[in-house]
Amino acid sequence: MQVELDQDALVASDVPLVVDLDGTLVKVDTLHESFVQLLVDQPFAALRALHKLKQGRGAFKAALAEYIVPDMTAVPLDQSVMEHIGQARLSGRQVYLATAADRRIAQRVADVVGGFDGVFASENGTNLKGQAKADALVAAFGAQGFDYIGNDAVDMPVWQAARSALATGCSARFMRRLNDAHPRAVLLSANAAGVGPYIRALRPHQWLKNLLLALPVVAGHDYSLATLVTVIIAFVSFSLGASSVYLVNDILDLPHDRAHPEKRHRPFAAGVVPLKHGLGLFAVMAGLSLGTALMLPWLFLLALGSYFALSMAYATLLKRKLMIDVVALAALYGIRVLAGGAATGIGLSDWLVGFCFFMFLSLALVKRGTELIAQPAAETGALKGRGYRPADLPIVHALTVASGLVAILVLALYINSPEVRFLYSRPELLWGMCLMLVYWLGRAFLLTGRGEMRQDPVIFAVTDRNSLITGAVVAAIFLLAV
Repeated sequence: MQVELDQDALVASDVPLVVDLDGTLVKVDTLHESFVQLLVDQPFAALRALHKLKQGRGAFKAALAEYIVPDMTAVPLDQSVMEHIGQARLSGRQVYLATAADRRIAQRVADVVGGFDGVFASENGTNLKGQAKADALVAAFGAQGFDYIGNDAVDMPVWQAARSALATGCSARFMRRLNDAHPRAVLLSANAAGVGPYIRALRPHQWLKNLLLALPVVAGHDYSLATLVTVIIAFVSFSLGASSVYLVNDILDLPHDRAHPEKRHRPFAAGVVPLKHGLGLFAVMAGLSLGTALMLPWLFLLALGSYFALSMAYATLLKRKLMIDVVALAALYGIRVLAGGAATGIGLSDWLVGFCFFMFLSLALVKRGTELIAQPAAETGALKGRGYRPADLPIVHALTVASGLVAILVLALYINSPEVRFLYSRPELLWGMCLMLVYWLGRAFLLTGRGEMRQDPVIFAVTDRNSLITGAVVAAIFLLAV
């Protein structure tokens, strides 16, 4: 660990301000994010770096930094800390960054944020954490010769060696403990996240997609109590499983989410939920999903496992592959329908399978189209984390419309098939459903082209007034046709 100090400036000004990195200057843990990003990009390199833990955390951090230094330009900063740094600079004080992170990562952050006079960081196998950081700062500035901003219990030795203790993101309970050790401790900003961000990370609004589990029941006209109870259990299992997948997806997609105007507000991207908490929550949700699934037939468990496997493949690889991504998204929608049939024992007709595939493919393409339109016009390269370029937009629109119309064609052919006579007393009324779908899809395509479509068309469908009215009319036509 080395740092260059401007002794003349130290004498001329007040004591320097020293700022911690992880959880203080930035709202995230750079070590965790570095490992996750390396695991996604170079899994074998991540395992080799993990092997270095035998030599200590300092060696592990150095090995990670050898392979990857994450992009720090969009990492969320603690604004209260930034304001305090600004005030210190205006008063002529020197400001230093002191962190247990590897020097290469710390220096990258210091360069991006700017305004630091020096950096203390882990290097040469030394893990600059806790007492080791306190000793380094005392050696540089003397006991009580600096003010320190931290956020965690591991910073306690540093606070005790500092003139003034400042904290951020801490609970009231922790501040009472800090005040016992350092009576003049100041809290810059409290940890006010609560449970809200954790609930948002589960994306409960996405559970609406799991209503597709009931589609075989509706198509087969089986409304017995046992069947409905089975669908509810399957819905709960799939919703818990889907939330666990969303957690992993958001963790793996952090750099791309932070570059997105809307997704950067997601709990992990915004730094309000730590990655380690997300991994723990994933284990809980996946376990509950599996436990609930054991109450249902083994075919449902197979469908749920297929959903997990395809979701993980999509999150780690397939989402970056041109066209494969939208086929995978359509398949994930379709697996929900298959799972509903597996849970209830209701067979799926070829008509239903064909209709669902092309309808879901169209909706997946709508999602990609909205992302392309949202990309700034000045950016001509591929979408971050995707395989599409702005020049692909006309083809994407064409494929979107074609897939949607093919889905309607399948429905029209089904209305004229012999099978429909066994399930509907007035099948000719089903033509009204075709008309309503032409209206709804056509409107959705036009809104997409205008840039007015939300990025998830399923959520759009249940929040848009015209879509809800269309759904009500379709339901009324279905009931009259039965």
